[in-house]
Amino acid sequence: MSHGIQVGQMVPDFKLPTFDPKTGGFGEFSLAAQKAAGKWSILFFYPADFTFV
Repeated sequence: MSHGIQVGQMVPDFKLPTFDPKTGGFGEFSLAAQKAAGKWSILFFYPADFTFV
């Protein structure tokens, strides 16, 4: 049985849609693009509801 990703494990590359409330526009986040640019990423999850964090 798989329990998903554990603390300390590498996260597989993924893409997800984003929303910028300042511009009202949509975009896309790509973990592979962040890695290629040498940028750090912090992943957190907010499972309570579907509001923007």
